[in-house]
Amino acid sequence: MPYFHRSLKPQLHPVPRDAQITHSSGQSFEQLRQGCLQSGTLFEDSDFPASNTSLFYSERPQVPFVWKRPGVMVESMMPVCLHSSGDCWLLAAIASLTLNEKALARVVPQDQDFGAGYAGIFHFQFWQHSEWLDVVIDDRLPTFRDRLVFLHSADHNEFWSALLEKAYAKLNGSYEALKGGSTIEAMEDFTGGVAENFQTQEAPEDFYRILEKALKRGSLLGCSIDFDTVLPLPQVSPEAGVNLRLISPHVLDAFPFQVNFQGRSVQLIRVRNPWGQVEWNGPWSDSSPEWRSVNLEEQKRLGHTALDDGEFWMAFEDFKAHFDKVEICNLTPDALEDSALHRWEVTVHQGSWVRGSTAGGCRNFLDTFWTNPQIKLSLTERAEGQDSCTFLAALMQKDRRKLKRFGTNMLTIGYAIYQCPDKDEHLSRDFFRYHASLARSKTFINLREVSGRFQLPPGDYILIPSTFEPHQEADFCLRIFSEKKVVTWDLDESLDVNLPEPLKPTPPEQETEEEQQFRALFQQVAGEDMEVTAEELEYVLNAILQKKTSLKFKKLSLLSCRNIISLMDTSGNGKLEFEEFRVFWDKLKRWMNLFLQFDVDKSGTMSSYELRTALKAAGFQLNSHLLQLIVLRYADEKLQLDFDDYLNCLVRLENASRVFQALSVKNKDFIHLNINEFINPMS
Repeated sequence: MPYFHRSLKPQLHPVPRDAQITHSSGQSFEQLRQGCLQSGTLFEDSDFPASNTSLFYSERPQVPFVWKRPGVMVESMMPVCLHSSGDCWLLAAIASLTLNEKALARVVPQDQDFGAGYAGIFHFQFWQHSEWLDVVIDDRLPTFRDRLVFLHSADHNEFWSALLEKAYAKLNGSYEALKGGSTIEAMEDFTGGVAENFQTQEAPEDFYRILEKALKRGSLLGCSIDFDTVLPLPQVSPEAGVNLRLISPHVLDAFPFQVNFQGRSVQLIRVRNPWGQVEWNGPWSDSSPEWRSVNLEEQKRLGHTALDDGEFWMAFEDFKAHFDKVEICNLTPDALEDSALHRWEVTVHQGSWVRGSTAGGCRNFLDTFWTNPQIKLSLTERAEGQDSCTFLAALMQKDRRKLKRFGTNMLTIGYAIYQCPDKDEHLSRDFFRYHASLARSKTFINLREVSGRFQLPPGDYILIPSTFEPHQEADFCLRIFSEKKVVTWDLDESLDVNLPEPLKPTPPEQETEEEQQFRALFQQVAGEDMEVTAEELEYVLNAILQKKTSLKFKKLSLLSCRNIISLMDTSGNGKLEFEEFRVFWDKLKRWMNLFLQFDVDKSGTMSSYELRTALKAAGFQLNSHLLQLIVLRYADEKLQLDFDDYLNCLVRLENASRVFQALSVKNKDFIHLNINEFINPMS
């Protein structure tokens, strides 16, 4: 196994960099190392200090930890409990990483060791949401009584695994953030690969061949036993009991192998327990009599030994009976089902579920489901030798582990795929009311990533990523892997404003009875000049609305009336003339009808999720970003808008649109403003 020895560095082959590296926290490893060498000091990382804040965020250390560099540690042969940090899932992923030399060389760059050029600084590279990050650390490690507290190697001169763990802890905010997880999560961060999960009891018939092909291709594989299946296992070392080392993740680290035993072919697979010692002792275990049928030369080729080292062989049927889950991290998304390997096209979409606008929940919540992000897939080329198109969809929620210190947990996520109608626009609630999905993720689950492989006929489809419950916020990364080129784009609404032409002035003799009543009330308040201030407009509108409409609301605010005057005042005197009021009243009637239409329960409020459709009906087609800003500005904590907030929103939107139209003389999409012109419309 490659390692950082006090005098040696990992013996790895160079790996070409196929992706641009981003420096995490803006720290450049080489610049920092050269600075330390020139000053004759050892690097101390202020971004991840040697203090309790880097260890825990919700508790205090139970023992006094001392941070020490490898060069001054006192070696000890006494074992240390690796489970103390709760990151046995990470241990299994690191153990699997060591089996792939190229993948290890990417994570552990070779330009560092404890020899010449040592400056107490190291760096590691991790994949995060479609980019590689270079994470710099110092080599001060947490110890207790001169022993490493968390991950360590059996060889007490090896420190690369402990340094790798520290870099991963820094990436996620602290050591405590690594508590609890899935092996596949770290495998993906080590490789940028894509995950596939199998329940052994529900695995396909060719599962053995799938594992064989994955191992030959260099994929990282892990397997685990559910806690509730540990007690009935009879074929486990007696000293194991319900030891967490037994149910912790294991690694599949050798190609499956078939032998003839007693006249029949037996499929074998080798399992590696990264904890060591605790092993299977049933058929084909280290010292079982079944190995007598295999000649010594073949045993040597397979690496079979009778050591208590955590590595053991099992019959594949026993493996499926006693291990519950297998996780495969494909370094490239090559098809596991086919006999030939393929290079796949990859498309990445970064998005967000925002409460009140794009966090609609799953299809169970029809009223909000349609507001989720909608990704269109255009499948045009069939897979070779097939009538359908093959693709893999992997949905990942971002940075949840980093946010654990703020009480954030993994959300339950998934996705559904629908046949796309012949139009490129965000689909409404009615579409999902009358159309069923063609495919979906196997389940909604609270894992970092949910993935699935699909085969669909050529055509256009809509993929809806969502949380299970509505109103839950998170950023996400959606990766689409396809054997043939797939055209994908986000069906977010394009910004479009379609305002009706304002009414022309009506001579007094042609006014309707209603308009004559308004004129009389307006004149009573305004006086002979027939102009009202914002305070007077507030009185007029509230008197009319409470008498003439069925709206349920307290009253219009003074702020709304000031905004109305700003919209309608053509003379610039800060008052509203009757003709300006009459034009606005026509707008107001249309807006009131829309509000009543979307106030389904007649409560006097409108849901923020319905605001998108209401605004579109009023002539404002907005994208998700603008909708999010409007919801933040006008909706209450229950994501509801009363009529006053709704009216204020529409007035501000129309005012901004009218100003833009007036200034966009040469180009309808852009305007050029000096500082005076910019400030003036905002006043």
